[in-house]
Amino acid sequence: MEPQKDFAVIDAAPEGQRSWANRWHSMVLLSDARRSALPQFPFPGEQSRYPRPDEMLDYLASVEAELGVRTVWGVRAQKVTQIGAGFTLQLSTSSGDIQTRNVVCATGAATVPQVPEWSQALTVPGIVLHSSEYQYPAQLPPGSVLVVGGGNSGVRLAEELRGSHDVTLSSRTRRRYRAREHYASAAGSTLSWLSRVRRPEPVFSDQAHLSPEITRASAVVGAGGATVTFADGSQMQPVSVILATGYAPGVSWLPEQHSGRPLRTKTSVPGLFVAGIPSHSLRGADTIPGAWRDALTIAHQITDRP
Repeated sequence: MEPQKDFAVIDAAPEGQRSWANRWHSMVLLSDARRSALPQFPFPGEQSRYPRPDEMLDYLASVEAELGVRTVWGVRAQKVTQIGAGFTLQLSTSSGDIQTRNVVCATGAATVPQVPEWSQALTVPGIVLHSSEYQYPAQLPPGSVLVVGGGNSGVRLAEELRGSHDVTLSSRTRRRYRAREHYASAAGSTLSWLSRVRRPEPVFSDQAHLSPEITRASAVVGAGGATVTFADGSQMQPVSVILATGYAPGVSWLPEQHSGRPLRTKTSVPGLFVAGIPSHSLRGADTIPGAWRDALTIAHQITDRP
């Protein structure tokens, strides 16, 4: 397929401002350079290092240029509908409507910050922010910090802040720790074959456990004023709160019937595909290798359509 002729790529962000541009300053990828690259497009430099978000931005721009893709920036997908019972879809965007045979949703599994309802009732001396808004420790005033969420982002932020703040980490369950080199194969939640209980994604770290300077707390069940209440009945009045409470996928513009998919990456709407979102694919679809596998599957499905 020829870029700009057989397909086009649109993105709602300003030119070149992929989501990687908004990560916190010290962030590095969970996967090393070798496992953060697309086939045939190796990541430059030392392959065992863990790339920074700005390096990922440069890498994706270089792949885009080598493929000859010219992304149309500042255009948001708003709605997709099937025209009659045929093979034509209408994609409504912020720049107008387009009729096409195929639409691929690649808006990502971590697009919309999830903010718990109880946080609306919280008033603290410092600040309350979602992890997507966090940049560096000096952004937070001195004093205690409650990090809510025991996943990889929450743990990494707690570890970063422990050198400058009194940190408490609140989580529903304690997660297993896995070495970072296992991220590509162990990313995502898993379902136990014996108990049929879903286990959350492990924490990928060079450490085997949380640093002792960080205080653990159970899940937050409520808040009012300056006070946070935990599941075990204990309370805390933090100066600042970081909500590392995850994201929802960017699929709100898809039709409601899209979820009835017969196959991975397909939906119940002919010609509408979803890439890079585990709920529409397999575990690990939100990693670089997983998104590549989805893209390859979708490319074959499109070329094989009648």
